[in-house]
Amino acid sequence: MKIILVYDVGEKRVQKVLKTCRKYLKWVQNSVFEGEITQANLEKLKLELQNIINKDEDSIIIYIFKINWYNSREIIGLDKNKQDMFL
Repeated sequence: MKIILVYDVGEKRVQKVLKTCRKYLKWVQNSVFEGEITQANLEKLKLELQNIINKDEDSIIIYIFKINWYNSREIIGLDKNKQDMFL
């Protein structure tokens, strides 16, 4: 499956969340990741993130695409991850 993950977490936890997300997904912009992930790895990622964040202050949103809705993306300005095309 393909996902987009966005987060808004306190300064003290940003680096831990960033490092955890980079293990599973591609960083594309501040607080935004995307990529393909298995269901098992998605569950691991969610568990790791739940152990880092403060549920009363932080927020993580995961958009899950079970089918391709579009084949490309357009970037205006700085491309922070020039590796390859999105989903």
